[in-house]
Amino acid sequence: MTVASTTRGVNIRGPLVGYVAGFEAELSRLGFTSASVVNQLRLVAHLSRWLEGQRLEATDLTVELVETFVGERRATYTGLVSRRALRPLLNWLAASGVIAAEVASPPLPEDPPVLARFERNLMGERRLQAGTTAAHVARVRRFLDGYTPPGGLVELTAAEVTRALLHEGERRAPVSVKKFGYTLRAFLRFCLVTGEVEHDLTGATLVIRSPQLSLLPVGVSPAQTEALLAACDRDTALGRREYAVIVLLARLGLRAGEVAALRLEDIDWRHGEVLIRGKGSRQERLPLPDEVGQAVADYLMHARPADAVHREVFCAVRAPRRRRTSASVWAIVNRACGRAGLEPFGAHRLRHTLGEAMVAAEVSMAAIGQVLRHDDPITTANYARVDVTRLRSLAQPWPTYAPADGERS
Repeated sequence: MTVASTTRGVNIRGPLVGYVAGFEAELSRLGFTSASVVNQLRLVAHLSRWLEGQRLEATDLTVELVETFVGERRATYTGLVSRRALRPLLNWLAASGVIAAEVASPPLPEDPPVLARFERNLMGERRLQAGTTAAHVARVRRFLDGYTPPGGLVELTAAEVTRALLHEGERRAPVSVKKFGYTLRAFLRFCLVTGEVEHDLTGATLVIRSPQLSLLPVGVSPAQTEALLAACDRDTALGRREYAVIVLLARLGLRAGEVAALRLEDIDWRHGEVLIRGKGSRQERLPLPDEVGQAVADYLMHARPADAVHREVFCAVRAPRRRRTSASVWAIVNRACGRAGLEPFGAHRLRHTLGEAMVAAEVSMAAIGQVLRHDDPITTANYARVDVTRLRSLAQPWPTYAPADGERS
């Protein structure tokens, strides 16, 4: 006899009925909104009907069965059609001992040893951050999976390296191919040093040029910055979070990744300082301006979810409470642009804005580099070029030719 249950207006029948009450309580504990709970229950109802049709129980779920269900759901539904959508249910079933842990979190395919060594080199020797390292590793994994010969790296030739870049250029944007080439060059150099390849193949990585409208750092006007801040509704939790993020970007010139990496213990309220976890695992302290401190404190006291378990300051307003990433910080700025009626721009434009403001205030290049935490003084020197008025005073007049007597002009 088919067992059925109705909860929150969702009719559920089949082998998952007995787990619905516990799963619903878990969703509430995680902070899912009422609408999100209903959507999850509808997903449970579909999976339960599918299992019933296959004459299976919840305990029969395997990685392969989950993939089969997701594929069939994707063919007929438009929402919640990925394994990620099933993650809350699978995690709860695994924690409850109903299914094996690997069904909820299947192990990733094992990477070749050379890729693991390259990853350790990036994080240990080059001191790259985890997110940057992961991006490099993903590109090398794509190269190893799709472009290396059957015999492995020892059979790799310059022609195959070039062919890989040309093939990438057929499918991806120039900026993506440029990053792929940069990563591939670093990987091949690593392989040469470690003896994975016998010949230097870095010369086969073509130089990819992406169009650039200007080499000058370009910021936004003070009025546009204030419009961004005014577009954040600070009567809501989402608005408080977005206001605090934009203030950090605009007043301290932080990178998007530095805002995302900011942890609760990084803010020294007593001494008015904030620890910035920058590029290359560098950690530096900056003064915490009153405006920035008030914005972050307002977010922490009135908007940050109390059930957030990680130490990063900024997290998702809706469950699950994941920490924010560089991409989500950029998305915050983009959404604020839309509300303010501005052409969309990225988080880094606010960093350029602070640099330009310091140039206008005649702050020394050394001080600008210290505030923006540049590794190379040449990077800071780029900001000197934005002061076009002062640069014009250095320009020499264009040479003119004066014809000699008797010559025709």
